[in-house]
Amino acid sequence: MTKKQKFPYLLGSKWTAQHKVDGWRHFQVVNRKNQGNWVYAEMVAACDPKVRFWINAKLLQDNSQWQPGWQLLKEIAQLEDDVS
Repeated sequence: MTKKQKFPYLLGSKWTAQHKVDGWRHFQVVNRKNQGNWVYAEMVAACDPKVRFWINAKLLQDNSQWQPGWQLLKEIAQLEDDVS
């Protein structure tokens, strides 16, 4: 029996940071790696491919930091209003 892969749809997924990261909000997962029990995603800024970093994929589930898909600024503002 094969082991179920954690975060099977991670590669190629798009994310919006609630707060700018290196000046950008929109990122795409271009790579993934497993290290022990942890899964990491390599994030690349949509408008600047030189801006890239690795993040624990579990952090992408935190809606206060990341939203799935690319959100418009007014959608981000509305989400922030809903939280406060």
